[in-house]
Amino acid sequence: MLGTTLFLALRSIARHKLRSFLTILGIIIGVGAVVTMVTLGKATTAAVQQNISALGSNVLQVRPGQGFGRGGGGPQPPPFEMEDVDQVARQVAGVTAVAPQASSAATAIYEGSNWSTQINGTTSAFLTVQPWPLTAGRYWLPAEEAAGKAVCLIGNTVRQNLFRGGEAVGKRMRIGAISCDVIGTLSTRGQGGFGDQDDVVVMPIKAVQRRFTGNRDIRLMLVGIDPSYSSTAIQAAISGVLRERRRIQPGRDDDFNIFDTAQIRDTLSSTTMLLTRIVAAVAAISLVVGGIGIMNIMLVSVTERTREIGIRLAIGAVAREVLLQFLVEAVALSCLGGLIGLVVAQLVILVLTPLMQVPFVFDPFINVVAFAISAVIGVVFGYFPARRAAGLNPIDALRHE
Repeated sequence: MLGTTLFLALRSIARHKLRSFLTILGIIIGVGAVVTMVTLGKATTAAVQQNISALGSNVLQVRPGQGFGRGGGGPQPPPFEMEDVDQVARQVAGVTAVAPQASSAATAIYEGSNWSTQINGTTSAFLTVQPWPLTAGRYWLPAEEAAGKAVCLIGNTVRQNLFRGGEAVGKRMRIGAISCDVIGTLSTRGQGGFGDQDDVVVMPIKAVQRRFTGNRDIRLMLVGIDPSYSSTAIQAAISGVLRERRRIQPGRDDDFNIFDTAQIRDTLSSTTMLLTRIVAAVAAISLVVGGIGIMNIMLVSVTERTREIGIRLAIGAVAREVLLQFLVEAVALSCLGGLIGLVVAQLVILVLTPLMQVPFVFDPFINVVAFAISAVIGVVFGYFPARRAAGLNPIDALRHE
């Protein structure tokens, strides 16, 4: 009986192709919008986590100042010194390495090509705190670091623009007024909310301080921490060491700030997912609109087929069979709309992910849930028209013109 009922439902849908398509259009839009929004939200969250992870997992960033913007016109807090770096590494339990950084903007030149980039000076501890594999060449030697030799590692963006993507290791380029030997090329990290992470030249910190900044100031410390230790406890210990070294009196605010990259990642991810849920909830309203459309058309269909219903009831069909026929027809319409909506969503996602520069993330759960909801909508909004058809009086139905 169910097979016959399904056949009759599909035949009725096929007879009115345009009307059936317009009926399920709301379901198509609703399912497509929900799946697209949730999937793109997850892809954006994954991109955020990837960008934050590029800063290093289990890493604390310590900077002079009280945040990203101090406000006011007071004097700038003093920079860190190399002794601060050494004391944090020695005194704080749970710290695996501390990498100081000194930065400067400069123009790199090679055989007529030039490129404005960022010069980052650091120590070999940087490679412990933020492992960055090489695609070619080597890291600098301890002797080269101690001597402040002008050797450098270049990011992929610099290599593409200066060396046209060709071999760079062993070449000598000019950065500002000095010559620098390229000893290695860094692997690609990509772009993100923090800019192009591959547009960088990494050198020993002494070379950058002598040749570019002209001072021994350190504006950033990257602190690698052991994940088995409490990040909060380590931050408190670092704060204690720096307050003592910077002679900050009790009761006065720190003149430095500590950021935990894991906390930044979690905050951004939770914010992105919250916005995704809100947008998905708004998009889900179209599913309800689509359900109302199905109910409306099914009521019209009941009216059009009143005489057919009367004939079926007159020759022995029971009310349950009539109800099942119209209910199956409504569910079939809704499920067909759900399937088309899923296909449309995947096509839209494939187009948008490269434009948004986020990874394609296929989430089977949201696809199954969206399709299941479309089927439920068919049952809910198709039940009333189906019950109305089953409740018709056979004699009155046969008299209907």
